[in-house]
Amino acid sequence: MLDPADPQLVVDSRTLHVSWLPADPDGVAALVPPGLRPQADRQVFMNQYVVDDASQTSGFGAYSLTYLGVALVGVDAPGGATPGGWWTHYVTSSPRVRDYAAARGAPAVLGRTTVDIRGDLLVAETTADGEPVIRARARVGHTGHEVRRGHHRYFTTRDGELLSGVYPFISEPVTPFEIESVEFLAPGHPTYTMRPENPLLVPWGFYAPRTSFAYPGGLTPYPGHPAPAGSPGAGAPVP
Repeated sequence: MLDPADPQLVVDSRTLHVSWLPADPDGVAALVPPGLRPQADRQVFMNQYVVDDASQTSGFGAYSLTYLGVALVGVDAPGGATPGGWWTHYVTSSPRVRDYAAARGAPAVLGRTTVDIRGDLLVAETTADGEPVIRARARVGHTGHEVRRGHHRYFTTRDGELLSGVYPFISEPVTPFEIESVEFLAPGHPTYTMRPENPLLVPWGFYAPRTSFAYPGGLTPYPGHPAPAGSPGAGAPVP
C-alpha cells in the first residue's frame, strides 16, 4: 500500500477538464462543508482522465479517474489565477489509487473512465457502481505550441479535519476545442446532483492528450475550520 504522505507524479495523462453551471445550485452548495464558500454561480468542475501505462506514474500504475467538485471563493491556488475546489466525487479504476486518495481524505470509490477519440469527436464516459453515470462529448483538434502550467488547490477532509493540497500541473491543450454535451445518466446516483443546467453553460474547458501533475507530499490543515463528521472523506483510515 502506498504511503499517503509520499508525493506521486503522473505524466502525459489524456485529460478532459471542464466546468459548468449546475441545474441544482442549492444541491451543489449543500455539498460544501462549513468553512468553505462556493462561488455565487455554484460552478462545478470535472476532470476525466486516463493514464495508459505504468511507466507514466511514479507509483500508481496505469489507471483512469474522474473527479468532480465545487469551485470556491477566497482560497485560490498559488498565483490567484485558479479558484480552490472542494472534491465531491472521486472515481478511479485502481484500488491502489483509491486507497491512497481515501487516506488523504478524498471521497474515493472504484469505477472506470474511458476517453476515446474518433476523428474530431471525443467521448469520455465514467462508470461507477456498475453503471454509466457521466458521458461528455467534445469536438477536438490537435496540440500546437500552447502550454498551460500552474497549480490547483483542492480540499478534502480526514478524521474530521479540513485539509488543503496544492497540485502542480503542466498541460498541452488542443485547438480547436468545443464541449457539445455533458450528460448525467443515472438519476439515482450521488453524482446526479452535479448535472449541468440546460442549456449547457461552460465557463472554461480543455482537452489535452498530455497533462502531467503531482500529488503533494503531505496536506496542510485548514486552521479553524473542522469538517463535520458526516462530510465525504471524514474519518478515512490512514495506512
